[in-house]
Amino acid sequence: MKHKLATIAMGLLLLGVFQFGFAAGYEREDVQFPCQGLRCAGWYYVPDGMAAQEKRPAIVMAHGFSAVKEMLLDNFASKFANAGFVVLVFDYRFFGESEGQPRGRLLWPEQLQDYRDAITWTSLRQEVDAERIGVWGTSYSGGHVTFLSAYDRRIKAVVAQVPVSDVWNTYFENMPVEQRSGFLSWLAQNRADQVANGKINYITVAAPPDKPSVWPSQEWFDAFMRLSRDAPSWANAMTVESLETHIIYEPTAPIHRISPTPFMMIVASDDVITPTEASKRAFERAGEPKELVIVPGRHFDAYEGPAHEQFAGSAVAWFKKWLMK
Repeated sequence: MKHKLATIAMGLLLLGVFQFGFAAGYEREDVQFPCQGLRCAGWYYVPDGMAAQEKRPAIVMAHGFSAVKEMLLDNFASKFANAGFVVLVFDYRFFGESEGQPRGRLLWPEQLQDYRDAITWTSLRQEVDAERIGVWGTSYSGGHVTFLSAYDRRIKAVVAQVPVSDVWNTYFENMPVEQRSGFLSWLAQNRADQVANGKINYITVAAPPDKPSVWPSQEWFDAFMRLSRDAPSWANAMTVESLETHIIYEPTAPIHRISPTPFMMIVASDDVITPTEASKRAFERAGEPKELVIVPGRHFDAYEGPAHEQFAGSAVAWFKKWLMK
């Protein structure tokens, strides 16, 4: 099903997208594409005004930790499409409208593969120039695109928004020894349950601070409740197995290998979810060409509200600079 979407003239003027002469507007189609024997669901945006046989640059994008595309990713994708890009937004396997059991299985190596498959599918579309594909990621997926672009040379430009950098160093290195030991024992018991009887244990993603969850934080809880208000496919649960893989993720470890692919990192000035200083330290190790954008605000301000235009506008400008030549 295709949805004809109206444009917002003021937003386009703010982002400067008219300078390339593209017609305003786009069509968005619900699509599916193969991912390791399953089907991933996505939204596929094609700009209006494309000439016959014309090929445009494309942007491939997905959400962060446990999140799904309905959690305000259209706020970014629509701006990219209005700027003249073909865009694919997708849900990972085991999440949202995509296939896969058990639900809520978040293993970052699998999500990296989903990005690879999404790039492949996009590159084969007739309206896409396969030599001009960019990737965009936010929070957990900001880590994904950082890691992936260090090795996948099909990627010609990268934007990592409020990215996770090094999970262990950021969240566990300074944890009290007793608390960390208890957490690791809990993970070991989950592994024993799974091997002994096939039991899949779950943990709540977001809950009030006095309840068990992945992150007992009021900011985290409030943000997920807000972002999920129009996302019926989001489930507030993930497999405990996911955390066992999560704690060893160091997506910025190969950041020095991204060069010569153009790399932009956009961070919030007061981010405690993916701490600002950790992101800045990681960015220092990246090679040129690169750009660091610091937007006043906190982690979840990227998705809506006054700061959103600066987050999105910076990404639009970066992709224009490197993909529309």
